[in-house]
Amino acid sequence: MTRMEESMTRTVMISGASRGIGAAIAQRMQAAGWNVSLGLRRPETAGPDTPQRLACRYDALEPDSERAWIRATIARFGRLDGLVLSAGIHSRATVLEAADEEFDQLIAVNVKSPMRLARLAWPHLEALPDGKPHPGRIVLMSSLSGKRVKSAGSGLYGISKFALMGLAQGLRQCGRDNRVRTTAICPSFVATDMAAGVVQDMSELTRPEDIAAIVETVLGLPPTASVADIPVHWSVEDCY
Repeated sequence: MTRMEESMTRTVMISGASRGIGAAIAQRMQAAGWNVSLGLRRPETAGPDTPQRLACRYDALEPDSERAWIRATIARFGRLDGLVLSAGIHSRATVLEAADEEFDQLIAVNVKSPMRLARLAWPHLEALPDGKPHPGRIVLMSSLSGKRVKSAGSGLYGISKFALMGLAQGLRQCGRDNRVRTTAICPSFVATDMAAGVVQDMSELTRPEDIAAIVETVLGLPPTASVADIPVHWSVEDCY
């Protein structure tokens, strides 16, 4: 692939791409012909870069790594069409048990870093380097815990995901005129390491590949389709 061909190929940045949902999304988008820029705490574990894939260091607690990741992506591929914010941490603490430090870390990783990355990516999502309008898309990996709190043990985590849903809505409004669209994906438990130890039988859970298929569909939609959020459950519960 030539440099010109690379600059014409759609590019997506994916945080938390080392495993689970993020890794499945990266594999799916690369197979679909997109350039993928992976944000990883340990990029050396991703293997050598390829013409279609770039691995960069990203730590949600280090804002400098966010800026460096954006710069490296644009320098490498010349454009940005999608930003998938998949990195996050979990908690099983109730709102009565949680220490301030755990709450602060949840908000820092699950909300503040996605907000900073969206701000940094925004100019690239709305215009190509030549200044032509270029409406891209942002996908935030939220949770059904951002739409309802189903147990005491999901309370603290739910606070962070409710805040992430607020961020998604705020970004949607910011994109009203320039048509940069934002969608929150809201799964229940997915068959990843995060679910292990919480769900006894993981055989029927939604697979990371299922979420990746949904994300590919969202990223491929035209700006005339604005989708606020997509709830996903492996079974049927009262509301979702």
